[in-house]
Amino acid sequence: MMNVERLPIKNEIIQILQQQGIQTLYPPQAEALPRALNGENIVVAVPTAAGKSLVAYLPIIQEAFLHKKKSLYIVPLRALAREKWEDLQPFKKLGIKIGIATGDLDEKASYLAKNDIIVCTSEKADSLLRHQANWLNDIAVLVADEIHLINDISRGPTLEMIIARFRAMNPDIQIIALSATIKNAQEIARWLDSILIESKWRPVPLKEGIYHKNKIYYGIDDVKTVSASSPGKIAPLIIETIKEGGQALIFVNTRRATEKIGETLGGDIGSIIQHNKLEKISQTLRQAEGTIMGKKLIGCIKKGVAFHHAGLSEQQRRTVEQSFKAGDIKCIVATPTLAAGVNVPARRVIIRDLWRYASEFGGMAPIPVLEIKQMMGRAGRPGYDKEGEAILIAKNKGEIERLWTQYIIAEVEPIYSKLGSEPALRMHLLALIATNFVSNIEELYQFMAGTFFVYQSGSFPTEKIQEILQFLEENDFIAIDGNYLKATTFGRKTSDLYIDPLSALKLRTALESRIKPTIFSFLHAICTTPDMIGLYLRSKDSNWIMEKAEKEKFLFEDGFYSTLMNEWFLSEIKTASLLEDWINEATEDQIVMKYNVGPGDIHNKIETATWLIHAMRELARMFNFEVVSPLDKLLIRVKNGCKEELLNLIQLRDIGRVRSRALYKAGFKTINQLRDINIKTLSKIPTIGERVAKSIKEQLGETDGTQNNLL
Repeated sequence: MMNVERLPIKNEIIQILQQQGIQTLYPPQAEALPRALNGENIVVAVPTAAGKSLVAYLPIIQEAFLHKKKSLYIVPLRALAREKWEDLQPFKKLGIKIGIATGDLDEKASYLAKNDIIVCTSEKADSLLRHQANWLNDIAVLVADEIHLINDISRGPTLEMIIARFRAMNPDIQIIALSATIKNAQEIARWLDSILIESKWRPVPLKEGIYHKNKIYYGIDDVKTVSASSPGKIAPLIIETIKEGGQALIFVNTRRATEKIGETLGGDIGSIIQHNKLEKISQTLRQAEGTIMGKKLIGCIKKGVAFHHAGLSEQQRRTVEQSFKAGDIKCIVATPTLAAGVNVPARRVIIRDLWRYASEFGGMAPIPVLEIKQMMGRAGRPGYDKEGEAILIAKNKGEIERLWTQYIIAEVEPIYSKLGSEPALRMHLLALIATNFVSNIEELYQFMAGTFFVYQSGSFPTEKIQEILQFLEENDFIAIDGNYLKATTFGRKTSDLYIDPLSALKLRTALESRIKPTIFSFLHAICTTPDMIGLYLRSKDSNWIMEKAEKEKFLFEDGFYSTLMNEWFLSEIKTASLLEDWINEATEDQIVMKYNVGPGDIHNKIETATWLIHAMRELARMFNFEVVSPLDKLLIRVKNGCKEELLNLIQLRDIGRVRSRALYKAGFKTINQLRDINIKTLSKIPTIGERVAKSIKEQLGETDGTQNNLL
């Protein structure tokens, strides 16, 4: 292995690497880094934990340290952005400024200009391009992490367009693309004019097998018997792993399964683990989480097991991940989303479910080999394990051979561009025109020729592009004058707001309605947009949702929805009802029980609703100024989950829906009424306490209960 001292980088950088325990490079790193540090475009396609990130880190650190050149590091998920940002923190001592951006999609984010390295999600990078932040022209290195997600129908088109736009803006930009092992990595590399570094090397060897009736089949003549000291298909594997000093990850296909198996395994392994640290973790969560799901998670963690899925709150997921990395939690039962998220390796990975629900097929479908291999790749902790194990569960003996052929020895699938989908083209073509990135048909076609979609398909989607342009023109997003393309005010605003043009069209229709709006009608309007994913309908939901629909008004043509009591409409009503309950101060537990969702789902719906109500308010300035004020109030209510009577109090820092309600019940209905109460009395109000009471007084310009003379 190559020693880091042989790399053509500054000694100050080498010293930080050595302080982190990095003395030598993995073979893929040793092959890739000299090319990357030389400024060449590279695509690195290697297994999980084979050191891809360092190949990206060192060139951008070197460029920042030596030449003060900017780099943009793009990742698919917020959690990954946070992880990469934290990884880069030790290099701040070199004077390198490192920023992170994952939030507001309707801002120019000028504050980011001061940074040398900016870590952001694909959506944030796309939003920055739409707002034409000047500092983006200074980007010298673009890192595209998890570039195989170009294959993803939701995230792929955005990532592809970002790369294509930066290459068009600066043909000399260096591209560093990181990927899992994929079948057509060479195709990606040719598209990017890059050197391909491809390897199957792993720092911890991976042993793959299939488990059935207490036997692991690694091959025809390689079979291991696992002691059945506990009943169940999975428990013996977990118990053996923990007794050997390891940790385990279990992947299943539903949230309910993660919770059920987590609770069951807690009973199986509770007697063989140490509980002192687990109690501290439980206490930390208990102070912040009072929901049914939170209590269930705490119960599992006390026994050394945790479940992990998108329904958990961000704090819950982060606590589980950090506690597992620290070795305190011994087993996580997760949905496949964990495999695509932060770096959480384990000694043994068990994949119980190989099928999952796929909406595009209207039923269950096998999980692609690429995703299964990503889950398997989590096996083996560098520095802890001599070997990692990835095990599939066979339902019967006859299935062993099929799983071996279908997954163990199978090649991963090639990836394909998803930019050709109508929603993706609709959104991204408008952005190109609205930002004046292209001003005529020829420039548009020239740009599209540089996308992976056109490179891969070998043909140009002229007819599809013409259809999208026609839609945009007919609905007043753009004007076409011969070959010239120009965005209207409506089109530019839609692009800036980072919403699907179809969403903007629905919101405009609602705003132009002759029907007098209600709070629920606003909430329903945003739930009709493609940007809001509706809640899943249960059979028992239909009656109450239909009763709700009959009582409410909708901001669309009279009678339009009365004949559309279909699944889509009912899902819109259910989603809007959740938001209505939230702003009427229903507790998380009440919402969880009524709508069959988790705290994470509630947060996601609130975040999306906040974004869409903001968009609706901005469009109202153009189409119905009278409703700007009601939408302003609704925006604050959705952000905070409170009734209108609390809007005055909730402006205070540290005062959320619970504390503002406590103050209101105590007789304080406005901020001014809090001026006449001393800190001691204020602190005795439930949920307030001395710290928050002092904070309130400081915000009012008072200390120790005495009003500041400056006010």
